[in-house]
Amino acid sequence: MAEQAIVIDPRDSVAVAVTELAAGQSCTVRVGDGSQMVQIRERIPLCHKFALRRIALGESVLKYGEVIGEATAEIEAGAWVHNHNIASNRGRPQGEEDAR
Repeated sequence: MAEQAIVIDPRDSVAVAVTELAAGQSCTVRVGDGSQMVQIRERIPLCHKFALRRIALGESVLKYGEVIGEATAEIEAGAWVHNHNIASNRGRPQGEEDAR
């Protein structure tokens, strides 16, 4: 089966869909030397992120082994991770408080 999502660094809390994923679909993701099955909770568009595990409110979100933002809501495994539930660290001046 063709790869459906990629994880660059085993520390990542999100994967990136390399094809559109449907709600209810099971997705096997290679993480490091192993693999992980994630039940997709909602439609994940091509090239968008989904959570590999539950991410708590305020927890750092990791992609490519780097912190890319902070969860602004509880995010369940298999849920779409995008600007509706993450405050990005990119584009914010250092020390700027985000309006939540």
